[in-house]
Amino acid sequence: LKAEATVANLPASDRGPDRVWYGSAAASEFHDMDWLSSHLDPGEDVTIRSLTNDQTILVLAGPKSREVLSEVARGDWSRDAFPWLSLRETHIGIAPATVLGVSFSGELAYEIHVPNHSLHAAWLALRRAGETHGLKLFGSRAVDSMRLEKGFLHWKSDILTEFDPYETGLDRFVSPDKGDFVGRDALIKRHETGPRRRLVTLSVETKDAPAHPGASVRADGRIVGTVTSGDWGHRTGLNLAYAFVLPELSSAENAVTVDSLGEPVPATVIPPGPYDPGFERIRS
Repeated sequence: LKAEATVANLPASDRGPDRVWYGSAAASEFHDMDWLSSHLDPGEDVTIRSLTNDQTILVLAGPKSREVLSEVARGDWSRDAFPWLSLRETHIGIAPATVLGVSFSGELAYEIHVPNHSLHAAWLALRRAGETHGLKLFGSRAVDSMRLEKGFLHWKSDILTEFDPYETGLDRFVSPDKGDFVGRDALIKRHETGPRRRLVTLSVETKDAPAHPGASVRADGRIVGTVTSGDWGHRTGLNLAYAFVLPELSSAENAVTVDSLGEPVPATVIPPGPYDPGFERIRS
């Protein structure tokens, strides 16, 4: 796995021609730019431009986020007019913005990309609109907890260059039959040899502390895997962790232990994304 990104087609408008909107993970901007640039075909009419220093992303999330957005943004934001995974150019108050219907929290949510020179105007408009809806601020630690409950993965925590899409549970995004792509032959060959590890979700049976990335996972007195992420799920009431483990232990209900505060703590493999497994809230 080489990257984690949000990719969307942005139709031509008064802001520019047809474009591909590529949202890189924050920590991998230069990595992704190098990778994309090095794989441009000399015959392709493609220009890659970084907007990192030009734009800022505001995230509006929660069951009332559509109501807040509708009060400040032009256009129809109903579920039918702007469903999950949609993209639209609009204005937030007087600020031009590009809105993506994506969520890392597991709730109905919007990523609002705003030019830096208009950021304060967009911020004020959203805050004022949110006053009657109980809008509050939330931070990265809250998002990290929520994405674990939803089964979403984090670049360089759970999405790693050491493991392929099949081992990481991302095989639904792989289509070897669609034609040639970078790494296709190597991926097919690797898949034929079978997985060395599989990423699983663990329910850790303690309220003392979350599992720490890098902690060992054990079974029958031997190390069988490594934790990649861990946090308390406040909506599910579960102490959750991701870990790469031996394939034979990756099925739900397998029992293991996780090293926590110097002690082995019982844990059980559970299906990923225990919060809203049917994605009803994101699609609401």
